[in-house]
Amino acid sequence: MAETPPGQVEERATSRRIGSIAGLAPFFRPYRLTLIAALAALVITACISLILPLAVRRVVDGFETSATALLDQYFLAALGIALMLALGTSLRYYLVTRLGERVVADIRMAVFDRVIGLSPAFFEKIMTGEVLSRITTDTTLILSVISSSISIALRNALLLVGALIMLFFTSPKLAGLVLLIVPAVIVPIIVLGRRLRALSRESQDWIAASSGNASEALLSVQTVQAFTHEAASRGQFADVTETAFLAAKRRTLTRALMTFIVIALVFAGIVCVLWIGARDVRSDLMTVGELVQFVIYAVLLAGSVGALSETWGELQRAAGATERLMDLLYAEDTIDDPVGQPAVSEFAGSVAFENVSFTYPSRPEQAALDGVSFRVEAGETVALVGPSGAGKSTIIQLLLRFYDPVSGTIRLDGRDLRDLTRTDFRKAVALVPQDPVIFAASARDNIRFGRPGATDAEVEDAARAAAAHSFLSELPEGYDTYVGERGIMLSGGQKQRIALARAILRDAPILLLDEATSALDAESERAVQDAVDRLSETRTMLVIAHRLATVKKADRILVFDKGRIVAEGTHDSLVASGGLYARLARLQFTEGMAAE
Repeated sequence: MAETPPGQVEERATSRRIGSIAGLAPFFRPYRLTLIAALAALVITACISLILPLAVRRVVDGFETSATALLDQYFLAALGIALMLALGTSLRYYLVTRLGERVVADIRMAVFDRVIGLSPAFFEKIMTGEVLSRITTDTTLILSVISSSISIALRNALLLVGALIMLFFTSPKLAGLVLLIVPAVIVPIIVLGRRLRALSRESQDWIAASSGNASEALLSVQTVQAFTHEAASRGQFADVTETAFLAAKRRTLTRALMTFIVIALVFAGIVCVLWIGARDVRSDLMTVGELVQFVIYAVLLAGSVGALSETWGELQRAAGATERLMDLLYAEDTIDDPVGQPAVSEFAGSVAFENVSFTYPSRPEQAALDGVSFRVEAGETVALVGPSGAGKSTIIQLLLRFYDPVSGTIRLDGRDLRDLTRTDFRKAVALVPQDPVIFAASARDNIRFGRPGATDAEVEDAARAAAAHSFLSELPEGYDTYVGERGIMLSGGQKQRIALARAILRDAPILLLDEATSALDAESERAVQDAVDRLSETRTMLVIAHRLATVKKADRILVFDKGRIVAEGTHDSLVASGGLYARLARLQFTEGMAAE
């Protein structure tokens, strides 16, 4: 047995009641009229189904009379009822299916709207592929239930109640015998239903884990192939998929067993009851038409119970899927926007960290920052340097409020970030990450991502400033060339220049550069550095760099080590004072030139 899917341990402790489907109620409210019309069509078709046996009884008993005209009327009435049943059924199908498609589309949009705004701490505990599985696989299951199973369940519930009433109307004696079967049918539904509910949730969990495993491998396919890890990846995916299959097999077996028991008990009981009814016909205690009518109602009752036992399994699966989606929709975010704060649209760009300490949720034993304090004035360029893991990138994570500090305060223009909405202050920030994100779109659209309303001319000006115009112009379709998923058609340096152009186009008062030139060749780096120097004249800039040559012109340099600022000054003053920065500079400049 494979291990529990990541992120599922806590979830399995949550409620697994069938009532979880009630969580979908808010999505139905905007479509009350369609829902009412669908329910009306459902009730009408159920009533027509219950009327049809009465017409059949008239037809059967009519054979014993000599009134041919009356017999014709019975046949015409039966035909009319059948046509009404067909019309009502088709109308019900259209309304219910359309309602299901609309509601599921709304659920998908609501879940995505929620997830896309959650802080990165949420994604430390759940795989992206699993989230996608919930949005696609689980919503598809809910669509099936809304469009089919719920409709079938309601219709059969009405038929069950109506058929039971009509059985008593037709023959109280035989109907009383039918009721003796009910407890024998309900017990396996309750007992096996609980088991089925748990297995349904487990099956969906493993399907999501399988999707997450495949997503991770495919998104890193070049690394997988470069390290000849294909066989191991196939084996991991096969293990998870096989476990998902075994979970589905257990669920299917349990559902099949429940269906067998229920249908066998129902039909066995009805056969016994009909045997008694046949003896009553022979004794002239009821007519043939009445017996036929009773048989049809009994079949409707048995069919309804059988259908309900089958749809019960689907409803159990839908309950599990609904729980998983509600987990996403109502996921608690560690970052909250203030309520009732007025919008702020103008920022000068000053930044202050005041005794900030921080620990990543996934690494609580290791402090990423420990009592860090510094201030960056508007228009100032400050470089952050130090060894890997010293806390430099954490500064950017906190400044964008992807996380909140454990203690201390971060201020933008003197305002605590926690008193500003993320949408407001993030508009004042442009980021060039160390690992540039390129979308599966054209190069122009990737740059325009920084400011969607920008003109083509503004996009090209930003590309020129980022030293990207020349290579973009040489692409097969220029700026409109599709660059592939994650920019697979571009080199590392080209991706970095597009990311820089995107940040330049955003035209924000604060520019964050996290190793923005690390993938560039010497000539492109010089061109980009010139662009960055021009930008620094009108913007606040925080520059993270390992290559100290790119930060020599910074107004100030903050040297980080083990989550603390251990030195501060200009390049020349830090070199002169010795210490960590001087050692790094000596390694890069003196020994680097000696090696050449």
